[in-house]
Amino acid sequence: MFTSLAIAALLVVQPAAQAPAPDVDAIAATTLEASGAPGVAVMRMTDGEIEIGTAGVRAQGDPALIGRDDLWHMGSNTKSMTATLIARLVEQGVVGWDDTIAQHLGEAVPDIHPAYRDLTFRHLLSHRAGLTPNVGMVAMFQFGEQGASGDPLPPQRVDYARRVLAAAPTVAPEAEYQYSNAGYVVAGAMIEAVTGESWETLIAREVFEPLGMTSAGFGPPGSADTVDQPRGHRGGLFGVQAIAPGPRADNPPVLGPAGTVHVSLSDLALYLQAHLDGARGEGDDYLSAQSWETLHTPTFDGNYAMGWGFNGTQLLHAGSNTMWFVQMVIEPATGRGYVVAFNDGRVNNLQGPTADAIRALAE
Repeated sequence: MFTSLAIAALLVVQPAAQAPAPDVDAIAATTLEASGAPGVAVMRMTDGEIEIGTAGVRAQGDPALIGRDDLWHMGSNTKSMTATLIARLVEQGVVGWDDTIAQHLGEAVPDIHPAYRDLTFRHLLSHRAGLTPNVGMVAMFQFGEQGASGDPLPPQRVDYARRVLAAAPTVAPEAEYQYSNAGYVVAGAMIEAVTGESWETLIAREVFEPLGMTSAGFGPPGSADTVDQPRGHRGGLFGVQAIAPGPRADNPPVLGPAGTVHVSLSDLALYLQAHLDGARGEGDDYLSAQSWETLHTPTFDGNYAMGWGFNGTQLLHAGSNTMWFVQMVIEPATGRGYVVAFNDGRVNNLQGPTADAIRALAE
């Protein structure tokens, strides 16, 4: 039930020969047909202007159509937002990039494995801490029950950190890359320990509010009583099924720093534009040039920075909680950005149509 699918898809999509820019609604319609998903939205950003195209329905079997202002579950795209939050706290002197796990969690988690004690935010945010990708399924179920009951989240994140930090690394820390939701939860627990505030409060204050992301929130969007927003879908014996908002419609809230944000595409564009500006040396009103460089540059050998994959020309990431799939791409050299969002978690069906859609958006 509580499966966390962490995806950092490095789609290398180069534009075809120059041609008139395709209509975004036409691209959405073609993408929908190719994917078999219930609904899709695509976005193209060019020189600060955005175009959003939509096709399909919010929920299988319901006539409500996808709207341009609808909310989309970001999944692991949340990771770059968490890294951006930590950059803000670094600039305020609240934490430092080289603060260690033991420094901030040593008292609350006294049995940290020695291999983790001196690892830093840099290791955790670039998936170089050697941590398991996720806590075990039994623990995930327990966290799901706690999340459904509304228990406070910072103590849950300390408990999560205790469970994953007690075990030996599954790969060599720093030397080997291993994508890990657990690493982002540990980073979230660290900043909660320092500030005494929840990750949810911090990211709203330091990321959503200053960037004008008024639609941003947490967990599955919309109401369980009416199809007022897209619903996530998963495949089954009887075809694709819509999952109404509720505990079954997302991973446990404890995973917030790794992937629970929802937001409209127009507000996501504000976030992506800030990163585009920063990567182009134009965003020092929100973060310093040094912070942008830290966020966008792989710290260790490889192609993953702080919540972003990097393929040489594009910063990109994808996210899914097994019921949604969203791919985002920004190109600092061109100042352009692209997003493809599905209310469907059947990722194997979606990756090809996603690449084709980004290629079409880039033409």
